[in-house]
Amino acid sequence: MEKEKTGWQRMKFRKNKVWLNTDNKGQPIVKNGKVLIKYQLEQDYEYWVNKDNVKPIDPWEYNKKISNKKILGKTSKKKALKLERQLSVEQDMICIYTDGASSGNPGPSGIGILLLYGGHEKEISKHIGVATNNIAELEAIRVALLELKRTDLPVKIFTDSSYAYGVLTLGWEAKKNTELIKSIKKIISKFRNLKFYKVKAHADINGNERADYLATSAVTKNL
Repeated sequence: MEKEKTGWQRMKFRKNKVWLNTDNKGQPIVKNGKVLIKYQLEQDYEYWVNKDNVKPIDPWEYNKKISNKKILGKTSKKKALKLERQLSVEQDMICIYTDGASSGNPGPSGIGILLLYGGHEKEISKHIGVATNNIAELEAIRVALLELKRTDLPVKIFTDSSYAYGVLTLGWEAKKNTELIKSIKKIISKFRNLKFYKVKAHADINGNERADYLATSAVTKNL
């Protein structure tokens, strides 16, 4: 019988980056609650460790490290984006930054989206008519998710909207925009591994700054 093909995926074990043994579908091979890791691909030594201690590498952690070192010039922003691209390649992961903007609240509104996957990126800047800022933030997330052709890949969504983060992940009770929120949650349920991250606005986080520019540009072009 032909031996099952396996591969190695970049992950984090405690505070160290490691390689995780996966099956031909990219899923971890689990035995008795443990998974197989190694620290270097070329090394012979492999270790069975508790699967709950092996986590995806979080690109937001790298952005925070860069911000904490106060190296936020043009070069550092490029480095931050390069890190995110590298991580999306290693993890076979999609990173999405979304933002919404409204002039008047309600008023002319736009959405901005930056999608990163492997070495590829896509920008979306779209006018959505008259809306509130909260609607624009939610609509940016909805449009971004509908852009994705695959639901089996890990997805990281970064938003600076406390409202969107709260109603979609923290169980906040929404009195408005309930149909839009319901439709987004229905889309989210189709994904195998999707996680939201709340980021600080205007904090020199490169992906978030680009999404903000795309959203505000969509508004100003239609004023």
